[in-house]
Amino acid sequence: MQQDELMALISKTAVLMEQFERRCEELERHQRTVAEHLQALAQQVPGVLRQSADDSLRTLPGAVMGKLESGLSEPVGAYEKRLKDAGTLLHAGSQTLAGQLKRMEELHKHLVWKVVGAAFGSVLLLLLGGGWLLWQYRADIDHNRISAELLRAYNQADVTLCDGRLCANVDEKGKAYGDQKQYRPIQAR
Repeated sequence: MQQDELMALISKTAVLMEQFERRCEELERHQRTVAEHLQALAQQVPGVLRQSADDSLRTLPGAVMGKLESGLSEPVGAYEKRLKDAGTLLHAGSQTLAGQLKRMEELHKHLVWKVVGAAFGSVLLLLLGGGWLLWQYRADIDHNRISAELLRAYNQADVTLCDGRLCANVDEKGKAYGDQKQYRPIQAR
């Protein structure tokens, strides 16, 4: 009965480990997809900035000339401020992205340690259970070994039941045992 329970426990542990590994793989795939997406976005940012800067620089000389001709220098300052603000926002976005990647790496490390801890705990639990079963069965075997030796001696002795009591064919010539020499060996069958 204990072996069936142990096998059921081992089976349940194996199912849990399989589910845990499957979820870890799903998280890893998801993390890889997000990292690839973020890397693709990071690679697109310089091109977008370059294109935006090129577009801005193409129109900038004409706008500057027009503003210089009209004597309006204030809009140029506002444009520069907006460009600087966009650069600041872009820098802040890249810093946020780097922070998120770092947090994802830390989460992955924590997840790996949890998997290792759960696997180690499961193995330790299996070893402890196996040790306890080994000790239990060893005690049962030792107990049954004593009983088997006693039954072997009964089987070799000439004994029977007499009105519900044990009767023996005693060897009168055999050596006497006990404090008062009251015990004698039983005849063999």
